[in-house]
Parts: sequence; C-alpha cells; structure tokens
Amino acid sequence: MTDQQVREPDAGLPADPPLPPLGSVGFLRWLWRQLTSMRIALILLFLLAVASIPGSILPQRGTNPLRVDQWLEENPTTGPLLDSLGFFDVYAAPWFAAVYLLLFISLIGCVIPRIGAHVRALRMPPPAAPRRLDRLPAHARVEVAMPPDEVLATAERVLRRARWRVRSSAGEWVAAEKGHSRETGNLVFHVSLIAILIGVAVGGQLGWKGNVVVREGTGFSNTLTQYDAWGGGRLMDPARLAPFSFTLEDFRVDFERGDAQRGSPRLFEADLTYRSAPGAEPVRTTIEVNEPLEADGAKVFLVGHGYAPHLVVRDSTGAVVFDDSVVFLPQDGNFTSTGVVKVPDAEPSVGLTGLFLPTAALTEELGPHSIFPAPDLPAVFLSAFTGDLGLDDGSPQSVYTLDTEGLDQVGLESLVPGDVWEIPGVGSVEFTGFERWASFQIAHDPGKELALLASVAAMIGLMLSLGVRRRRIWVRVAPDGHAGTLVDIGALAKSEAADLDRDIAELTRALSGPDTSVEERT
Repeated sequence: MTDQQVREPDAGLPADPPLPPLGSVGFLRWLWRQLTSMRIALILLFLLAVASIPGSILPQRGTNPLRVDQWLEENPTTGPLLDSLGFFDVYAAPWFAAVYLLLFISLIGCVIPRIGAHVRALRMPPPAAPRRLDRLPAHARVEVAMPPDEVLATAERVLRRARWRVRSSAGEWVAAEKGHSRETGNLVFHVSLIAILIGVAVGGQLGWKGNVVVREGTGFSNTLTQYDAWGGGRLMDPARLAPFSFTLEDFRVDFERGDAQRGSPRLFEADLTYRSAPGAEPVRTTIEVNEPLEADGAKVFLVGHGYAPHLVVRDSTGAVVFDDSVVFLPQDGNFTSTGVVKVPDAEPSVGLTGLFLPTAALTEELGPHSIFPAPDLPAVFLSAFTGDLGLDDGSPQSVYTLDTEGLDQVGLESLVPGDVWEIPGVGSVEFTGFERWASFQIAHDPGKELALLASVAAMIGLMLSLGVRRRRIWVRVAPDGHAGTLVDIGALAKSEAADLDRDIAELTRALSGPDTSVEERT
C-alpha cells in the first residue's frame, strides 16, 4: 500500500485553518499570564530562597566587612570571583534584585484579580437549594412536628446566630454559606507578602548601615569617613546623616568559668557618652546585646569586641615612632587574635605581625594560642620585618595584614606587659598593656515598621486560611401528610477537611422536638 493510498480516507476532510500569528501584543499578553501564574510565583519564591543562601553562608560586607577582607585574603582564587558576582553583598546584587522584582510583580498580578473576584463573591447571596439534597456528600432527613414556615424560620435564626450568611425562599428552602474568611485570610497573607517586599525595598533604597570599631577612650562621629564599612541605598545621600556622636568610655565582658559552657560570655555591655549633635548635652548610656542605642532615627548595635594591645616602637635612633594601641582581630572563641603594625617613618622602616593571647599557652602541637578568652595571662608574639612596606606606591592595603614578600625578617619574640624587645640595628618594641575595643553596627531602616506590621498580618491571614473551611448548607421542607414536616438538610464543602456532619447535627438538634423522628441520615 502506497502513502497516497493511506492518505485517501482523509482527502475529503477540510484542512485545519492556520493559526493566526502571535504578534508582539499577543506575546506580551502570554508572557504576562505566565508571569502572574501561581506556578511561576512559587518558582520565583523558591529562587529567592536559593539566592539568599550565599548571604547566610558567606560573610557580608554590610554586617562583617572585616571577616570579608579576611575571607578574601585566605581564598585568593575563589574569593575575587565570588566578590565579582556579588556573593559578599548578596542583597544588593543585581541578580538578587531581579528575582526580587519579578516576584513582586508576579504576586501583584496574582493577587489583584483575586481580590476583585473575592469582593464579587462576598456580595453574591448563597446559591439556591438544589432539588435533590440527598445527592450531596453530607445529608440528613428528619421529620418534625413544626409547620414548614416555622421550620424555615427556626433554621434561618439558628444559622444566623452561628454567623452563617443566609438566604431564604418563603415556604421552600433556606440556603447558608460560611467560610469566606478563608479566602480573605489567603488574600491578606499574599497582600502582606507584597507589603513586606515594599518595606524591604524602601529600606534598601532609603536605608543605610555601617560598621565601625571603637577602642576604649576613643569616639565616633556619624560621618561617612568615620566608618570602617558603610553601605547605603541608591536614594540615600550620605550628607543627610544625622550628626550624632558617641565615645566608648568602658567595655565590660565576663566569661563563664565553669565546666558547662566554659568561655561563653555572661556579661557583654558598653558604656557610652552620647551626643545628639555637636555641642549638645552629653548623655551617659549603656548598650547591651539586643538593646541598641536609639540615635536620631538610627540604631547603634553592639556586635563584637576584642583586644587592642598597646605597643611603643622606637627606631635605631631611639626616637619614638609609634605609641598607640592596635586593634587585633579574634580568630577563635578563646580570642587568639592577629594584628599588624606598620611604621614606615622609622629608620629603618619596620613592620610587625603579632598574635595576642589573652590567656597564653604554648604547645608543640598548636604553638602559641589562647586557652581562655579572659585576659588571665596576656602575652603577645611578634615578628619584625624591615624593608619597603609598599605604603608609598599608592596601592591600597588592609590595616589588618602585612605583605611580607620582599621584606627581611629580623626577629621573633614573645612579650608580656612591661617587656621590651631590643632589636639590634632596628630599635625596640615595648608591650605596655592592652585596651578593649567594641564593634558597632549603626543602621537606619525606614521600612522595618511596615515589614513588621505586614509580617503580623501575614501570620493572621495564614491562620485564617489554614483554620477556616468554606462550606454551604441547605434546608428544604415539604409536608409529610401527617400534620408534620419532612426536612432535608444537605451540606457541601469546598475542601474535604470541613466537618459537615457536625454542622448538620447541630442544625438537626435545633430543629428537633419531642415528636421528631429521623428517617434517613447519611
């Protein structure tokens, strides 16, 4: 059999008309329908959660810029690549903003049509009672002694008292429905999600936050140049920063010394002198964890602390070329801390890398390390280098690291407070003691109130959508021929979880009297 013979039976059928071209308008309409579908909204929500993972795993510049710099130093291969992709500032990355905006648009496109449909459903009365109530999933038939009109009036009164929306037809039936608050809660939940996104967007565009390390006895002024790291929204002008300032008078921390949770901080607070503006009356205040300072619309949080050993460096001529405390960064829970001192003006130029140990210990396996975070036996281990420190070539350098390539190591020494290390031909280093420093995060987020209220509303809406069941109930009456009334009660639910039998039982008990008999119940 040939192909022509196979096609002969279809030869007389009309050919399918060609589909019209989609066109640009049709393509945009199709794209909008896809974007505003619930399936795409769920996919975008999943993508947003996945996109947030790097912000939880990797250090972020907005919260811990020092840790970011250290991570980049420790990972010279992958660090710059991840940094170029925005993984250390995830929530300001363009790809995160793209997912965020698409989810925002998708939710709006999903919710607005549903709001209109829900408002129309609220304005519509319950549907009329079906003729065959016995075909419904839940049904009961009872015989009562009351006349039909009294049965319908009683049923209507009982249902209204139970907050059902009721519609009746004189002498025939009563219809009622309940559970519209389920859809209301669902819409409140989704509208609240949109409000949360708006609040986060407002905070991201108009808000700002920065981090600063302050040593005891020193102060901070709320200007851009004072921050160690600062990030603001696109619409935030740094010139509008509030002119407050504060001085760290004292920092107190106490650690657990028992076997259980040994080394955990038990006291963690900073005493500040705060001024709302230059020349304003100073106010003494204390900041603790989760108890920030309210400063003219911003909040000052205490987020970290550490030690700053005080070193005095003299060059080969005996002149003091450095006399200050230096911030050392903790590397473990026992505050084994590392830091750097660069003295380019010494003769010769000197660079020091150090290891500060609050409670010093030295073992062959671990080398010098701290065994407790409190300063029970403070010591500092220093390495001295001479040569060109590279501070004059214009290249940026971290104050917490020293590039020792091209430098000559001239010594290694451990010091306790009061010790002086004499370095032949270079000078001397004296370890006089230490101070404490505290790390503060200062943030202004104008959208947090909206996000908080929306979060509460979202929880309420979610409880309504999960706890309320949409259902309908009908009562139809007919004379039974024996001076009584035959009553059919049927119920229908939008979901299988609704307890229709209980609704029918309560209505049956309300209609029942001493002469009532139940003929059928399903």
